Amino acid sequence: MTQFAIAGLQLELSAGDNRHQIKKEIQKTMAIFPWVEMVVLPELASFGTNPELAESHPSDTEAFYSDIARELSIWLIPGSFFQREANGSVYNVAPVINPQGEVVERYQKIYPFYPYEKGVSAGAKFVVFDVPEVGRFGVSICYDQWYPEVTRNLTYLGAEVIICPTLTGTIDREVELSISRTNAVIGQCYFFNINAAGEMGVGQSIICGPDGSVIHQASVGRELMPVEVDLAQVRRVRERGMFGLGQAIKSFRDNPVVFDCYQPDADKKAAWGDLGELVVPERVQR
Repeated sequence: MTQFAIAGLQLELSAGDNRHQIKKEIQKTMAIFPWVEMVVLPELASFGTNPELAESHPSDTEAFYSDIARELSIWLIPGSFFQREANGSVYNVAPVINPQGEVVERYQKIYPFYPYEKGVSAGAKFVVFDVPEVGRFGVSICYDQWYPEVTRNLTYLGAEVIICPTLTGTIDREVELSISRTNAVIGQCYFFNINAAGEMGVGQSIICGPDGSVIHQASVGRELMPVEVDLAQVRRVRERGMFGLGQAIKSFRDNPVVFDCYQPDADKKAAWGDLGELVVPERVQR
């Protein structure tokens, strides 16, 4: 069976402890849509954007969500939250929890939103996981979507669905909607970009299909978005091409070109090296 039901929860959240609100929303979702098999929350949904609230690993928050997944027998990606490692480094982490309540993977955001996301270290491991008898899923977080290499590598590792919890409260959300569609079509995969609403985010979550189609685009308020995906469609698009046309992954695989920008000394080349430091822009002096 290649069908699988995923519910994205675009919730109206505020800075602070949102865990019990989230638990009620998950329970409500499962009561209304008992056929849902996976629930996905926005980035930093539990506490907000303050890395000083990071918990040591393994965290009480992770255990809290593990209990919910076990009780409801669902796959759960509860957005992300900050975790502090033994060496003191803080990461933006999205756990993947199976219906038995087991944490099968932890994804550490590879591209924190520098220079604004301060005090957060960058992860370096790509995360994919298998849902038995369904297919392979990948995880990215928010700003990762701006780097097509992340989606490319997840699909290289076999991901057919990419789950991307997001927290965008800025004026660039319209651009991210097109980026999400682009990630779906260049990866020939489903792409779930689930944003927060309310004080923390501007909503407008988007779910895209492997042909770049928009399956659902949310408005700006609270929405429960249950969608049944069919991974057979992913496999057909990858085999035959979008609309029977572009077979993008095969073409990328078969072309022997070497990209200069990926070489070890790329940051020293003139075009990139002259850009200056990655810092918050200063006010123009007049």
